[in-house]
Amino acid sequence: MQLWFSRGTEVTLRDQLVTQVILGILCGDLAPGQRLPSTRELARRFRLHPNTASAAYKQLEKARWVEFRHGSGIYVRETKPDVELSPELALERMIASLFAGARGLGLPRDAVRARLQRWLDMQQPDHFLLVEPDKELREIVVAEMRAAVALPVRSCGLEECRAEETSAGAIAVSLPSKAAAVRQALPAGVELLTLSVQSAGASLAPWVPGPSGVLVGIASRWPEFLKLAHTMLLAAGFPAEGLVVRDARKPNWRRGLRETAGVVCESVSALELPKECRAIVFRLLADGSLQELQSYEKLLREAHLPAV
Repeated sequence: MQLWFSRGTEVTLRDQLVTQVILGILCGDLAPGQRLPSTRELARRFRLHPNTASAAYKQLEKARWVEFRHGSGIYVRETKPDVELSPELALERMIASLFAGARGLGLPRDAVRARLQRWLDMQQPDHFLLVEPDKELREIVVAEMRAAVALPVRSCGLEECRAEETSAGAIAVSLPSKAAAVRQALPAGVELLTLSVQSAGASLAPWVPGPSGVLVGIASRWPEFLKLAHTMLLAAGFPAEGLVVRDARKPNWRRGLRETAGVVCESVSALELPKECRAIVFRLLADGSLQELQSYEKLLREAHLPAV
């Protein structure tokens, strides 16, 4: 086990030794039954006073982390003491695990330290930023994201995202068709999460085959949704004369929708339908993407970011 000692700090050398031995046991660097260096070895290798090393070992023995074997030395106990770690020691354990993992990858301590400092100096993400050139599509996707996460969700176009102040503190997200363009436009170092879209066929499956003799509405403020829904419903066997298509950006777009059996729409237009209409809402974002957004949110929450 590698030990480090920092002199001239408020933490005594004895406490530094005690903490490192405990963390070594907790992280598996020190195995049960492993022999520890003698007080004389520690004094010689790390320029410690023998009394300092001896006092640290006595403290560890009292806390049941190690045991003295007469005429043999000091050993890690076969079982760890049943104690609740203090928040400080729990944090030390996480840091020790990080450095142990870095050693396993062959990374030098200076590289890990520099990377940690860079991470600490960065503004940590506190919101999602949807980058989408199509304004109508942008509103729909933002509404679906806001329904799935508690973090703030903002949005912008492709040109706006080039400014560093726009993407500062954001986890940028985009739809797969725009991912390459968005990644190229974003400032260096900004993380991009690519969302997946829902399968139109899977969304439509519960409504297939299409019933005859009924009117079905299609309403959206996004032209591509109108085109896609119209095509899919025709392919599923709904008669063309039974489809009532309405562009929600136009005046009087609700006309005739009250007479339909249901209105196929996206989440934004669904909120604007007449109360008498039955909304059949097709979500654009796939379940997996919504779960991924929630996972990111959970990570930020666990990091105790103030904005969450």
